[in-house]
Amino acid sequence: MKKFDKIIAIVIGVYLVSLLGTLVLIQGINSKSSSEYKVEINKIYLGLVEGVSFTEPDLTSYKFMKSVSFLPELAQTSKDDIDRFYKSANGVEYEVKPWYDGDKLLGYLRFNYVVWNSANSILLKVEFILFIFGAIIISVLLYVRNSILKPFNILSEMPYELSKGNLKEELKENKNRYFGKFVWGINVLRENLDHHKIKEFKLEKEKKLLLLSISHDIKTPLNTIKLYAKAIEEGVYDTNERKVLAAKQIQEKSLEIENFVKEIIKTSSEDVLEFEVKNSEFYLKELIDKVIVTYKEKCILKMIDFIVEDYSNKLVKGDLDRAFEVIGNIIENAFKYGDEKEIKISFYEEDYCQLIKIFNSGEIISQNEFNHIFDSFYRASNATDKQGNGLGLYICKYIMGKMDGEIFAECEKEGMSFTLVLR
Repeated sequence: MKKFDKIIAIVIGVYLVSLLGTLVLIQGINSKSSSEYKVEINKIYLGLVEGVSFTEPDLTSYKFMKSVSFLPELAQTSKDDIDRFYKSANGVEYEVKPWYDGDKLLGYLRFNYVVWNSANSILLKVEFILFIFGAIIISVLLYVRNSILKPFNILSEMPYELSKGNLKEELKENKNRYFGKFVWGINVLRENLDHHKIKEFKLEKEKKLLLLSISHDIKTPLNTIKLYAKAIEEGVYDTNERKVLAAKQIQEKSLEIENFVKEIIKTSSEDVLEFEVKNSEFYLKELIDKVIVTYKEKCILKMIDFIVEDYSNKLVKGDLDRAFEVIGNIIENAFKYGDEKEIKISFYEEDYCQLIKIFNSGEIISQNEFNHIFDSFYRASNATDKQGNGLGLYICKYIMGKMDGEIFAECEKEGMSFTLVLR
């Protein structure tokens, strides 16, 4: 805001300097014109007073003089003649000088002149244009400052407040509504963060209660296992039959503990995948345009051939944002695990379904690893030095299932491909 205020101050300063400069030029031209027309009057006057009678001079060589008239000093001079002599004319100024013959007053000479010139006219026009132009520019700058930058400066504090966890204060829209969508988006983000914060708190509380409950339940079979193990170690059981019975008890209690562990894993997985899929309808072009805008530039920077083949703009069922998330996960995996040579998106139609095939060149994984790529928390051998948690493709499969769709993978000759099936 301060920088913009400096720009406004500089513009106003330049504008005022331009106006003052133009005024000084006009003043200089007027001063010059004033001295010039007086020289012309004196020259004509001296020529006239040398004669004994008035004869209108030739003014063709004069720049400012327009005419010269004479009013004789006679008793019979009428009032009408005097009024006509002193009558003003539009755009013409005049100067009256007495005409003497020795000490005798012969009458009065009127010199009609114009001090206006073309340079003066042009400068005044420039002055007027500068005034209008400057007023518009300053008005626009002030409007931008007060109606756009100032409200945005207030809005820009909101992401910082959200990052600190201040989620209760709602943004108010400015009456000009320039930031309507932005304010709406920030408010939706704030509400979602607040909702997720409450939800996360509840889940955390439930997790702790579950862990406490399971920890308590595990103690019983664990103590039993420890008891039987100690008895075997100390030779309490003197027959094979009793030893086999103790081993069976240990095995049963171990299965109980294993079931508790499975319950913990299942609960954790459900928490990870607890997000909403809003099924509706959208055009295929909306999805592909979003993918191109997001990833084309990134592929250019990484020098990857990003190919999107021709397609028909079908109306498909599902959640546009979630479908984009699935394609995004696959392309991000291509960046991480491919050879960064080619990513190609192809389109097919089969059994009233739209198929979107995403191919990336790179090393092919083994058949054993391929069978598990959609499993949760599974990471293949080519992911050992890459960041991740093994949930990307698992989430993709989950989302496609929620959209009544499908996803399957293929190992091809020069890379991997994933095909999305949308109804």
